Amino acid sequence: MVAGHLQIKKGNYYMVLNLHDEHGKRKSKWLPTGISATGKKSQKQAEELLWQTRLSYKDTVIHTVDTGAGRMKGSMLFSDYMVSWLDIIKNSVEEVTYAGYEGYVKQRIAPYFKERGISLSDLTALDIEGFYEYCLNKLSLKGSTVQHFHANIHKALKYTVRHGLIDANPMDRVERPKSLPYTGSFYSVTEVEALFHAARGDPVEFPILMAAFYGLRRSEIMGLHWQAIDFESNTITIDHTVVQFRAGGKTKIVAKERTKNKSSCRSMPLVPQYRELLLVMKERQESCRELCGSCYTETDYIYVNDLGVPYTPNFVTEHFKIVLRKNGLREIRFHDLRHPNVKPKTKSF
Repeated sequence: MVAGHLQIKKGNYYMVLNLHDEHGKRKSKWLPTGISATGKKSQKQAEELLWQTRLSYKDTVIHTVDTGAGRMKGSMLFSDYMVSWLDIIKNSVEEVTYAGYEGYVKQRIAPYFKERGISLSDLTALDIEGFYEYCLNKLSLKGSTVQHFHANIHKALKYTVRHGLIDANPMDRVERPKSLPYTGSFYSVTEVEALFHAARGDPVEFPILMAAFYGLRRSEIMGLHWQAIDFESNTITIDHTVVQFRAGGKTKIVAKERTKNKSSCRSMPLVPQYRELLLVMKERQESCRELCGSCYTETDYIYVNDLGVPYTPNFVTEHFKIVLRKNGLREIRFHDLRHPNVKPKTKSF
């Protein structure tokens, strides 16, 4: 399959294909789509047309692989298709979701099938099941991780069937990998109180308190803003999140005006001890703002440093581990603080 991209010319989308002449010299070919560049819907239509057009030129690049059994496989490699599929879905899913797809495909799925030279047209259910077995037994990956691979491959191959690239989806004959339920290593009340003591005065104290008592996710803690705190009615509203992920080899931080799901958007009572804590934090921020002047970063976020800069989500995870090791506490995930065996009592700050 040849490379190509979209360009806008005179208000319409054009396809630009990267071809080579008989001497191997690169040349570009412009093709009209007849689609007006007027929004995301038209962009998606143009991208699908580009994909189909690139496929129509696939005979100019043939992958021939000796399988070792004397059988030669032609056409597009399945690994190449999976990487190309990422371009198709990129604008139809959220950035953080795409980052997950990209990691699964480029780090695990594509390398495995590329090494084996399996083409899209010759892919079988046994090939896919062999991949699952390799992930579970050789790489010792969790069943839940392999389930993500299963979902990605299934979605990608549904697209090929819908567009007539293959006649049948081999995933219809592949069982979804099983996953053992995860059992978190939760802290007891005594351990949580020891953690509270160890984290007192530490930059990571606030997220530890909010996770252990209110059961907030890391993204919800990072997304807490002052508008969500009602000191008159003593309520705290969870309606904003901040997530951090890797995409395209770069670390990105994205804020969302919503939570993980509808049920996660909620209001909770602001207990006296935590009300006192937030008032102290607010007063400190105002003092730092006055002291730093124009150097202070203006933001409505609660969890910020003395220059007003919001802490990153990964800072919490990494610094949490440091606190545990420094104080000889049993190591658990930060996320496990949401589910202690028994809720700790509120404390005085």
